[in-house]
Amino acid sequence: MTRTSLLARLILPLVLAAPLLLTGCTAPAVTTETGPSDNLTIAVVTHGTPGDSFWDVVKSGAEQAGEDLNVSITYQGDGDPVKQSSLIDSAVADKVDGIVVSMANPDGLKDSVEAAVAAGIPVVTINSGLERSAEFGALTHVGQSEFIAGQRTGEKLNDAGATRVACVIHEAGNSGLEERCSGVADTFNGTISNVQVDIANIADAQNLITSQLLSDPSIDAVLTLNSGLATAATQAVADAGSDARVATFDVSSDVTDLILDKKVLFAVDQQPYSQGYLPVTFLTLLNRNGDQVGGGQPVYSGPGFVTLDNAAEVAEFAQNGTR
Repeated sequence: MTRTSLLARLILPLVLAAPLLLTGCTAPAVTTETGPSDNLTIAVVTHGTPGDSFWDVVKSGAEQAGEDLNVSITYQGDGDPVKQSSLIDSAVADKVDGIVVSMANPDGLKDSVEAAVAAGIPVVTINSGLERSAEFGALTHVGQSEFIAGQRTGEKLNDAGATRVACVIHEAGNSGLEERCSGVADTFNGTISNVQVDIANIADAQNLITSQLLSDPSIDAVLTLNSGLATAATQAVADAGSDARVATFDVSSDVTDLILDKKVLFAVDQQPYSQGYLPVTFLTLLNRNGDQVGGGQPVYSGPGFVTLDNAAEVAEFAQNGTR
């Protein structure tokens, strides 16, 4: 073998390997991250009580958004505005990257929400408190106008031929619930009376509705403002031997079943899953891309209506815990 051919045999493998070596130097590092790893934490603080089916759906929406966007979510709820304010204050002290808060009692939360905004923590309000959201410095509100939802409900009750409605309020001092009944009164052609019950005691609530129906047989419609009370109301109607029809705000698998069984006329759907999912998305976009959603106006998640026509379709989603 000549000296030239020997050198060629030694150099050729090095020449062939050079592109591979260069490629290895410039290739991106392999990562197992499924999304941005900026360690964002968003606190969700609601007035929902543990075990409430509506707020369980809100929580599921927020947690799913956190999973989809690789954001840490903390969720806490308390119906006492003093305790809810304390939870907001704790989130501020923890220097979270955003706060989602429902304001059933806006005046009771005002100082804490404004303190969060003053600390530079963006806030999105949900569900209740739409009318005060911008005043307190929140970026936007996700939910429905309770008054408008009530107006639409009053029109639906007119279409059903109702003449006297009992509107069942299940949380004392909840301005959003009062707005619902006021909205109904604004468009309803008949008369409406409010009935106060306690959501924490469904059995007592059912008895109170029964008593109301027995004492006033002219009531031909019962409107509950919570899906959990819809079942109690249908049972109360049966116990009182009344012909009153039942309608409700909010959707659950039980409610869709009652609609399909023709025991409930309709449900007003404000889509709580969206109320959990969208604010987390908005706050994440703000932190990661400077996006401000809403333009200073609320983002409406409702009202929609679930009736006999679409209850079967909605029932499939309700069984998944997302409606």
